[in-house]
Amino acid sequence: MRVLPVGEHALLLEADTGEEAAAWHAELLRRREAGTLPPVREIVPAARTVLLDGLDGPAAVRRLAAGLAGLRPPTAPGPARAAVEIPVRYDGPDLAEVARTWGVAPGEVAAVHSAVEFRVAFCGFAPGFGYLAGLPERYGVPRRATPRTSVPAGAVALAGTWTGVYPRPSPGGWQLIGTTDTVLWDTARTPAALLSPGVRVRFVPVVPVAPEQAG
Repeated sequence: MRVLPVGEHALLLEADTGEEAAAWHAELLRRREAGTLPPVREIVPAARTVLLDGLDGPAAVRRLAAGLAGLRPPTAPGPARAAVEIPVRYDGPDLAEVARTWGVAPGEVAAVHSAVEFRVAFCGFAPGFGYLAGLPERYGVPRRATPRTSVPAGAVALAGTWTGVYPRPSPGGWQLIGTTDTVLWDTARTPAALLSPGVRVRFVPVVPVAPEQAG
């Protein structure tokens, strides 16, 4: 791990892996809760970094950097609560292309994807959008060469080894493999975001009902 000052009020921890960054994020939150971390306004995880922002000036930045430098990565804690389950209809327009990239039949994409337990590594792009880690490297897929001008809310998508769910209509270049009715961002809910860093997520396939069976 590398500890780097960022201006006069922030500190950046650079980890070697996403798992290490997640462990540090959990440990820093634990220390703040226990009162053993200097006052800090925000602790923000990313793919392989954790930013501590709002420290009380350069002296506080230097003290915390010295205290963290050389420490061994903490052991990632066990799950604090059950995984969030998101029902998905695997009916996305890029399903066949993803299946070709994976070397499986389109009908097998749901089985592969839903077998993974994901973890929210960090959030961004739009309110409620979580970058979900956990898909093995062999299932990584490229972004679309030409992004769509509008992706509907609830679209379940892949880019690289990341999975995400679009919380609202927006442009996007990820590969769309399914849709969900789950609301990712709701200002009437506390917290508004369904997903937050560290949360575990499982996707549950929804079997479409044939027209003759409906009603």
